[in-house]
Amino acid sequence: MGFRYENNELYVENIKVEEIVNKEKTPLYIYSKSYFKKQFEKFDKAFSRKHCVSFAIKANSNLSVINTFAKLGSGADIVSKGELFRAIKAGVDTSKIVFSGVAKTKDEIEYALKNNIMMINVESMDELYSINEVAKNLGVKARISFRVNPNVDPKTHPYISTGLKKNKFGIPYDEAYDSYIKAKNLKNIDVYGVQFHIGSQLLDSKPIYDASVKIAELMKKLEEEGIEWRAVDVGGGLGIVYDNRKDTPPSVEIYAEQIEKAFEDFPDVLLVFEPGRFMVGNGGILVTEVVYHKTNSNKNFIIVDAGMNDLLRPSLYGAYHEIKPLKIEDKKKIVCDIVGPICETGDFLARDYEIENVENGGYLSVFSAGAYGFTMSSNYNSRVRPAEIMVDNDTYKVIREREELDNLIKGEKI
Repeated sequence: MGFRYENNELYVENIKVEEIVNKEKTPLYIYSKSYFKKQFEKFDKAFSRKHCVSFAIKANSNLSVINTFAKLGSGADIVSKGELFRAIKAGVDTSKIVFSGVAKTKDEIEYALKNNIMMINVESMDELYSINEVAKNLGVKARISFRVNPNVDPKTHPYISTGLKKNKFGIPYDEAYDSYIKAKNLKNIDVYGVQFHIGSQLLDSKPIYDASVKIAELMKKLEEEGIEWRAVDVGGGLGIVYDNRKDTPPSVEIYAEQIEKAFEDFPDVLLVFEPGRFMVGNGGILVTEVVYHKTNSNKNFIIVDAGMNDLLRPSLYGAYHEIKPLKIEDKKKIVCDIVGPICETGDFLARDYEIENVENGGYLSVFSAGAYGFTMSSNYNSRVRPAEIMVDNDTYKVIREREELDNLIKGEKI
C-alpha cells in the first residue's frame, strides 16, 4: 500500500491522489494509514524481549497520526508540555511516555509528574535539581533517567547529530557515573533508567550498537552501587530512504539483534525506543501546484504554491526530497530549481533538479514528507498552513483543516 504509480498516475492506497487534490486544493499533506501501521508492526515485531515503542511526536504531531500508533500499543516520546497534551488527547497511555529535551521548565515538569509518565530524561544537573524540587512540592518521587552523551559519531547531518561532546544534548559520558550517584541520594528522585540518542536519519545501525555497548558498561558499574535498572531508552534515529539513487534502508532486524545483544546482561530491563521518522517519513507526501515558469539567464525555475513555510527541510538542511508529477506524461525533462512563494533566496524545494516539465496548473508530489513536514511548518509571510489528509484504503478524512486568514491573527490585538 502507501504510494504508488498505476498507469502513470499517483495513488495513495486505493485512491488517486489527483481526486483528493481536486477537492481539497493545494498545498496539501497526504498520509497513508496502512503505511504507518506497517512500519510500526515491522519495528515492534523485530524485538524478542520486553520493550516499549514510544513514537517521537516531534516527527508528526497530528492527533490522528498519534492515535493511529496509540491504538497499536505505542507510547510517546515528547519534548514539550504541548506534545504531552497532544499525546494525552490522542489516547496515549501515559505510562509509556518519556519526556526528553534540554530546557524543561518547572511548569512542564509538574505537568509531567501529575500525569504520571514513565520517566523524565534528564539532560543536566540543574534540571535534576529542579525535578527534585518540583517532586518535593507535589509530595511524589520523580522517575528519571539521565540522557547520557556517549560521544559516538552517528555519521549524519551535523544539525541532527546529537551524541557528540560538542552537541547541547545530554550529560558527558565521563560525568554520568557521578551524576547518577548524586541522583540516587536525592529524596524525591527515583533513578529508573538510562537514555541516549546519538542522532537522526541513521542508515547504518552500527553507531547505535557502539553507543549501546558503552551505555551497558556504565550500567554495570552503577549496578554495583545499588542502582536497580528498570528501563534503558535507546532513543530513535533509524533513517529512511529519501534518495533511491544512493540511500540503502537500514535493517530493523539487524538493529534489533544488535540492541538486544548489547543489553543481554540486563534481560529483565525494559527496552524503550523512540522512532519517529522511520514510522512516518515515507508515509506522507506534500502536493503542490505549479504556478509559473521562469528563466533567468538560462536558469530554469518552476514556481509552486508550497514554500519553505510548508516544508522547511530543504532550506534548513539542504535535504533531498524526490519530486515527481502526479501524472507522468513522458514530456521533455528540464533541469530547474523548484521554488516557492516565500520572499527568501533560500525558499526552495529542490535545486538543479531534473524533472518532467509540468505545465502551469499541474501538480507535483514531494515524497518522504510524512516526518518533519507539517510539524515544522510556519505562517511566515503570513501564509496559512496546509490541510492534512489521512487515507485509509479507499476513503480519506481531513485530519487538520486548512487554515483560514482569521487563524493568522488569532490572539492579536490593536
